Amino acid sequence: MRAWHSIKSGGVDLGSCKTQDNRDMGTIKTNQTTSAELGNRLFFRLFQCANMMHKTGTRAVEEHGATTQQWAVLGALSRETANSGMTVGELAEFLLVSRQNLTGVLSRLEKHGYTERTRDSVDGRSRRIQLTPEGRALWEKRLLPEIFEYYEDVLQGLSDDDQASILHLLGKLLDNLKAFDEKTSSR
Repeated sequence: MRAWHSIKSGGVDLGSCKTQDNRDMGTIKTNQTTSAELGNRLFFRLFQCANMMHKTGTRAVEEHGATTQQWAVLGALSRETANSGMTVGELAEFLLVSRQNLTGVLSRLEKHGYTERTRDSVDGRSRRIQLTPEGRALWEKRLLPEIFEYYEDVLQGLSDDDQASILHLLGKLLDNLKAFDEKTSSR
């Protein structure tokens, strides 16, 4: 369901938000609370998008027994820079998740034979997680085609410029969130 915005220039109304079936989702007004209201709407919309991405993304890959969490891990491990594997800490840092959140996902992927843990050649006490040939085949031959089709469907109507703008703005937001995390993690 796509939201449509009508914007009045120079007026108080920054836009009414309506769904495709014309249900009113409220009006954003310019006043002293506009910044807080916009922030609230933005974070709620991001929350909605994240939930829908999880729900619909899982549907896109479930035929192959995968979840969005496994999709993220397999994608991270499939990058050229990860050919020698990644430690759990590196993977957690890259995906911005806790080690605890990765444990179950990694165990299931290893149980299915898609990943393996090997000794780090530099630090023998450390383990590196990498794709097995079966995991790489799953990623490249079965999941990627489904994922690209999913992207085509859900990004429909967004031009390359739109996508680049969203990516840029989300990058700025992510930087701010990381800074806030560093500032508040010692509390």
